[in-house]
Parts: sequence; C-alpha cells; structure tokens
Amino acid sequence: QVQLAESGGGSVQAGGSLRLSCAASGYSYCMGWFRLAPGKEREGLAILVRASGRSYYADSVKGRFTISQDNAKNTLYLQMNSLKPEDTAMYYCASGNSCGLSPPKFDYQGQGTQVTVSS
Repeated sequence: QVQLAESGGGSVQAGGSLRLSCAASGYSYCMGWFRLAPGKEREGLAILVRASGRSYYADSVKGRFTISQDNAKNTLYLQMNSLKPEDTAMYYCASGNSCGLSPPKFDYQGQGTQVTVSS
C-alpha cells in the first residue's frame, strides 16, 4: 500500500501559477495527476514513469503543466502555469504499477488538493 499526500493547492487568478507536491510513502512504477471538477468526469492530466523519467500529458494541459519528480524526496510535482478558470477542480496525486491517462487509472491515490482559478 502506497500512501500519497498532496499539497500546494489554493486560489489564484487566471494566468497565474501553482505548484502541487505529492509525497509518497513508497515506490511505484509510475505516478501521475488527475482532477475532478463538479459535474464532470475524472480527467487524467499527466503521467511520469519513474525509472525513465518519461512523461505523458493530456492535450488540455500540454504546454502549460509540467510533471516532475525528486527521487531523493520521493516526491512528485505538478507545475501549473497559465491557469484558466476551467482548471478549477480537486487535484489528485496517484500512482501504481501501471498507469493510464485516459481514462485515469492508478492503483493508489491521495486525498486531493483544491485548486480554484478566478477570472
């Protein structure tokens, strides 16, 4: 069982930036982020394969969001730039021995952190 703890959410104006962090209690082959907005389905955002560092992004965030890791701290990050009101959602860190982006598929997930973008 891997435990994940997100931090870094908050409120920001459109065009602003936030960086989410996810501290993991153990190692998983892959990690990623997905979000859930009211009235919408879960949306996979990005996946990172830990050993290779290879990353994959949803079209909706490609070029604006960057997923990265700090192996020494066993921490995953999501740098979010050029935020839009439609990015408002609960953001979840997730991990697993296999990961899927669309639809999002992971073995473990955190409790989530709220991101609110105002216009």
